[in-house]
Amino acid sequence: MWSSEPDGGVLGAESRQATFVPASGSQTEAGQQPAAAQPVPVTATSQRVGSDAIPRTLQVVHETAYTYDQPVERSSHRLLLRPVEDRYQEIVDYGFAISPPVASTEFEDVFGNTAMAFELAAPYTALQITSRMTVHLRGARSLEHRAAHRRHAIPLTWMPWQRQMLSTYLLPPELPETQLQELSEFAMSFVERNDYDLIGTLLDLNETIYADFEYATGSTTIATTAFEVFESRRGVCQDFANLMICVARLLQIPARYRMGYIFTGADYANKIQSEASHAWVELYLPQVGWHGLDPTNGIQVGTNHVRVACGRNYRDATPTSGTIYRGGGTETLTTSVRVAEV
Repeated sequence: MWSSEPDGGVLGAESRQATFVPASGSQTEAGQQPAAAQPVPVTATSQRVGSDAIPRTLQVVHETAYTYDQPVERSSHRLLLRPVEDRYQEIVDYGFAISPPVASTEFEDVFGNTAMAFELAAPYTALQITSRMTVHLRGARSLEHRAAHRRHAIPLTWMPWQRQMLSTYLLPPELPETQLQELSEFAMSFVERNDYDLIGTLLDLNETIYADFEYATGSTTIATTAFEVFESRRGVCQDFANLMICVARLLQIPARYRMGYIFTGADYANKIQSEASHAWVELYLPQVGWHGLDPTNGIQVGTNHVRVACGRNYRDATPTSGTIYRGGGTETLTTSVRVAEV
């Protein structure tokens, strides 16, 4: 069984020979995952990635390479690498390549992500997937701007049909009752100090996770729970996203996990964030819709973020995943992501 590629990959995958395919419904692969690599912490507010809404165009190259000490005889794979396209994010160009070459099928998964699936039936000891995209980004209005026009209080009131449709994003993780109680008390501390204001509570929580939790590569795995992150005050972007999702759901605010990329620019202390896939939170808010918050950086999602896949949690939105049916032996995974403004 392949593990999945984590948000925030290991750097340095070398490019292999492959045919580049303009995307529209064809090929690619996928995979495994190291414990959890991700953005390094930033040390000063002035060095944080901005959430400005200035339109910009970003180019992303994401390379994933798997090698095996024994031939893999048969395997199946799923990829979530195609970026979202909507009024805030326009795909200028997108393409991908797989080596060894293979045909693939494109489909929409239950979360609305564009997924690709393929199978390899001939033996191989190396598999490489390269995804290239150019996207034009336009920023949404900030939550502060929206809050100035209308105030919403916690708890939110949902119509029964709304609650049914959003139920997937309202269920907290399966944790012991004592842990959920402690996390609920943590959540309510933000509500009370913001006088039950929805926007103030969420922005406060987002900035507090950034300020009070240490970014520590290798300190967690994909199995680390939200409570373990809460207790240790350490983790990487997928951990901070999972913690904020858990806290929001305990407040009955629909929350989902978003995987994508972040542009940090040449001068930021946390440049490594642009050299790995990134993770953040999206919350469904009244008269706003889904709005992104990035607790790793303490900012709102803007034109530095490229949105790719979403789901209930990390496992729904991992870039690459799959299953080995025969062969393989020891697997080694390397990933490299490059994000640049064009």
